[in-house]
Amino acid sequence: MLFHRHAISSHLNASRSSTAVRVWIQFTASISSLKVVWRRDQKLDQAIENDKAWRQCAKVVKEVLNEPGKVIPLRYLEKRRERLRLPVKIQTFLSRNPGLFDVYYDRIKPKTEPVKFLRFSDALQRVLDEEERIYLENEPLLVAKLCKLLMMSKDNVVNADKLLHVKREFGFPNDFLVNLVPKYPEYFKLNGSPGEGNSYLELVTWNPNFAKSVIEQRADDESESTGIKIRPSFNWKLPSGFLIRKEMREWIRDWMELPYISPYDDASDLDQASLEMEKRTVGVFHELLSLSLYKRIPVPILGKFTEEYRFSNAFSSVFTRHSGIFYMSLKGGIKTAMLREAYKGDELIDRDPLLEINDNFILLLAEGHKQRIEKLNLQKQADENNTTPNTGLPIVMHME
Repeated sequence: MLFHRHAISSHLNASRSSTAVRVWIQFTASISSLKVVWRRDQKLDQAIENDKAWRQCAKVVKEVLNEPGKVIPLRYLEKRRERLRLPVKIQTFLSRNPGLFDVYYDRIKPKTEPVKFLRFSDALQRVLDEEERIYLENEPLLVAKLCKLLMMSKDNVVNADKLLHVKREFGFPNDFLVNLVPKYPEYFKLNGSPGEGNSYLELVTWNPNFAKSVIEQRADDESESTGIKIRPSFNWKLPSGFLIRKEMREWIRDWMELPYISPYDDASDLDQASLEMEKRTVGVFHELLSLSLYKRIPVPILGKFTEEYRFSNAFSSVFTRHSGIFYMSLKGGIKTAMLREAYKGDELIDRDPLLEINDNFILLLAEGHKQRIEKLNLQKQADENNTTPNTGLPIVMHME
């Protein structure tokens, strides 16, 4: 089952003898007919669940951040609960997450009654100011990520609006197309206006230093440390108790023996149904997930890039077919592709430097929750001290 690009091309360009046709049919069917039963990985599902609370809080903060003056009447925010998918009233949200906002009174219009407004607390503003510093310190990383996304794509061009959709997954700042891209004309050229549906970000210069995948870099590092030439290959490991059929194990064994194809190599001459294209596609997904902040990306978001990265319409089956490399979570009713090797249990192993931004926000929330618990405990103690136990006996008062 070892098929090389030149061998496949020679079969297609020859007279297409019956033998060649039989080989090609067997070859393509070997991929499409392989089925792996999906099985839940509780630890990786928990990794997604761990982020649920702070992401909800971040949505509310972002809503206020986008308001003029970064303030909003509380009742306006209350009307947006459904869109924000907030399960509780805003007042309840504020009491559960103290330290995010200050509440004050102001008029929406002159000569109207003052109403409650929300603005960022000093602590939240410090976190937001720190975010700017972290982005600035990691600007070379952001540039490298953006270059890599373009270098893997067909013709080194990606729709700018699609890049805006994945800014959170890769850690790009909200204004990266406006402020980051123009600073590096040697790398990027923005065609059109983002938001109008016909804007594209184009790679200007190919930097060979960026054209090395995580897989290739790992092989180079191991070769240097051991003194033995290590071939680039995927880590393939299933969690305990996860079994696959014999024919699938044999297929995976043969597929793993195929030469690694870098996601930065030109794939224009590869047939979409070939094993080599499967190898390249797995390499692209591995690299995309490796570049993401949490080494996971929702499948619908990946689906937006089928044209740019030459994914097939049934690309999501790759994540179950190669279940020793990927895991496809169904947590929250959304399919999410995850990189198995990036996690130990439900914790990330190697953390992206840009995660410091989220970590600071999570610490702020934790401090607020701690203060809330302390306040509730003090209130409980005060209530207990002010309550006389009811023994069922009459209370006798002695007067002297």
